[in-house]
Amino acid sequence: MNFSSDNAVGAHPRVLKALAEANSGLAAGYGADDISTRVDARLSEIFERDLTAFQVSTGTAANGLALAVLSPPYGRIYCHEASHVQLDECAAVEFFTGGAKLMPVSGAHGKIDPDGLERALAEYPARPPHSAPPTVLTLTQATEYGTVYAPHEVRALSEAAKAAGMAVHMDGARFSNALVTLGCTPAEATWKQGVDVLCLGGTKNGCMAAETVIFFDPDVGRDFSFRRKRAGQLWSKSRFLSAQIDAWLADDLWLDLARHANAMAQRLRKALISAGVEVPEPTDANEVFALFAPDEAARLQEQGAVFYPWSCPGDAYGGLLYRFVTSWATREDEIDAFADLIR
Repeated sequence: MNFSSDNAVGAHPRVLKALAEANSGLAAGYGADDISTRVDARLSEIFERDLTAFQVSTGTAANGLALAVLSPPYGRIYCHEASHVQLDECAAVEFFTGGAKLMPVSGAHGKIDPDGLERALAEYPARPPHSAPPTVLTLTQATEYGTVYAPHEVRALSEAAKAAGMAVHMDGARFSNALVTLGCTPAEATWKQGVDVLCLGGTKNGCMAAETVIFFDPDVGRDFSFRRKRAGQLWSKSRFLSAQIDAWLADDLWLDLARHANAMAQRLRKALISAGVEVPEPTDANEVFALFAPDEAARLQEQGAVFYPWSCPGDAYGGLLYRFVTSWATREDEIDAFADLIR
């Protein structure tokens, strides 16, 4: 009954098998191996265009380095106030960019809306050279509240951002979970709606440690290779990163794993509601948020359930909100056992 995080579960057997196979024999280093070349071609096929992709080992590095390409140190990067880059990356964005200013924007259910973005922009009028110029809008897909931006919402935000001279970055640590909910193609969820860079996360959905930074315009990403090397994220044996992504993408494993995680979240949501528990946030992906009195949460935890309280800026739930995360490995019997505990 571990619903702490999709980071708690290990790598999928097919990913581990691919790593073992990649370990056999010799291969060129620093991304010049055949597996890395195959992954690049596969990503271009999946996203329906020529692109440039770079493998790194953590989501924090992926986001920080991608945003460093998009923003100078004197820029403003707009993000949701509860986003991972704002709350959970230990100022990595500021570090990698050399000091770019994160500008938190509020919004219901972890999502920025165009009106909120425009208000935030208006509150910080241009006064060059005294005020930092707006440079990037970063969107989290799926959000930290487990909600998903529809393509038309991404389009509206991208248009507002680009009208202000900003690029659009997408933190896709749970992009696969969002994609299966949307039911559209990867292209329709990203660059066709104005996204310039996607950090495609594999670690939370079946990989051991593998994230892919995708630049839909290769010219925009031309400096990323230098930043990756400088940050210590260019693996000499890069085939071990690429092998994970190669297996993950093969036969749509990445979507199958996300589909299972999402289905388990829906099962958990229904079990909570059936037991009389209030679930105040939508469940679009693989995170469920429920309200518990602290003593009830403690009782469930003492009996073996693993989950955490959730606190973010603008918390309207008085410290009673708890997060539950399902994964590709979550079993139905775990959810049923948890439901029995509640009852």
